[in-house]
Amino acid sequence: MKITIIGAGNVGAYCASLLAQKDIVKKIVLLDVREKISEGKSLDIYQMLSIIKSNTEIIGTTNDYSKSKNSEIIIITCGVPRKPGMKRDDLVKINAEIIRNVTKKSIFFSPKAKLIIVSNPLDVMSYVSYLTAKIDSYRVIGMAGILDSARYRFFLSRKLNISPIDIQSLLLGGHGDTMVPLYRYTSISGIPIKEFLSEEENDIIIEKTKKGGEEIINLLGTSAWMAPSASIVEMVEAILKDSKRIFLCSAFLKGQYGLKGIYLGVPVILGKNGIEKIIELKLNQKENNLLKKSFHHVKSMIDKFI
Repeated sequence: MKITIIGAGNVGAYCASLLAQKDIVKKIVLLDVREKISEGKSLDIYQMLSIIKSNTEIIGTTNDYSKSKNSEIIIITCGVPRKPGMKRDDLVKINAEIIRNVTKKSIFFSPKAKLIIVSNPLDVMSYVSYLTAKIDSYRVIGMAGILDSARYRFFLSRKLNISPIDIQSLLLGGHGDTMVPLYRYTSISGIPIKEFLSEEENDIIIEKTKKGGEEIINLLGTSAWMAPSASIVEMVEAILKDSKRIFLCSAFLKGQYGLKGIYLGVPVILGKNGIEKIIELKLNQKENNLLKKSFHHVKSMIDKFI
């Protein structure tokens, strides 16, 4: 079982480290266009494995896609990261060309692979990869909702002084400012969130969640990588183990929620084939309107830049 991670920056390297610690794949290929970066980081991870008792093999390579041949999953993390003051939308033109190039090379050597897209703006880059790969949409999956949900649960836990582990939440729509909070579907150990705080109070938490990535950028000068990497590994494990777990992912809509033709965050069942099913929830008028707003925002970027 081979996994390839394209992009050996913070997200790619930390994802490789977390995945190696799981010891669930035989080989991880870490690939980057920058010379010696992948080789150096993979060597560092490899030398850690005897300590943590993992048998995973780590290979670093500079722009040699032949090393990725016959990968089960390809994780695309490459692209220009956001800098302070930048919005995800600002990255469209730059990263779209990178994603096209990377997807084309990846699918040539691994035509049966599932692709997990992490590059921003996430929903648009997932769409670009899908168009380029020319494969079934269930095999091209955007990582967004797991991270957004984790951030939301963090802020809720701080507000309510409880463990985030006990919080179950759902967020639909685009990754970023147009995410759609589902207050009605949020609970704590099965207890509806309305028993803990009002919808108005929850809206304040959602605004913090939307700015969660931006806050980290302002503090560090670059995008987050630890929580995104953990989110990716959750998806990889669900696919490899065919666990049929429900996650929030960016998926290509074909009429679900009355929308079609773009990638957008929705609950899905992940298994060995990638997205096994998109789950359609019964939304109220307010939720539907917010989801349509998110849809039009993503579509406007596609129409303008792609």
